[in-house]
Amino acid sequence: MTIETHQVAVQTLDGLRLDADLCVPPGAGASVVICHPHPLYGGNRFNPVVDTMYARLARSGVAVLRFDFRGVGDSDGEHGDGVEERLDVAAAIDQLASATDAPMWLAGYSFGASVALDVVHPRIDGWIAVAPPLAISPIDRLAGSDHRPKHVVIGAHDQFGSVADLEARLAGW
Repeated sequence: MTIETHQVAVQTLDGLRLDADLCVPPGAGASVVICHPHPLYGGNRFNPVVDTMYARLARSGVAVLRFDFRGVGDSDGEHGDGVEERLDVAAAIDQLASATDAPMWLAGYSFGASVALDVVHPRIDGWIAVAPPLAISPIDRLAGSDHRPKHVVIGAHDQFGSVADLEARLAGW
């Protein structure tokens, strides 16, 4: 299946414009917003993991939106230490919701997973966190106390913590 991607502008509540890519296959039965890794370490919406998630989901008939956080690429603003980026995620959710009414999941990789897990938006149906650096994070994520499903994927030799560390951190979820 060929995927048709459209570049779109996402508008945040605090007035910033973010670059994004959107694919809405005909008859999409699900939708996913994808958040990229840490911008201060080169993360953007074209990261290989994010790119693979985007392409595979789209080819599977899932509506998908990936975006650059504030201050990345041509997106307005500057890095907000993972706090202001929550506004970026909420804006991306609203943008995808305006394109489809399919059930929506919020996904992220690394830093993007941590930010995604701090966004508890009424429009999403659950979270997918790929390699979230939760074992080294000093705070609990808001999604941890939410009733909606969460899927966390981590490698056996993750650089930010072991599977055991992550399991301990997620015990209350």
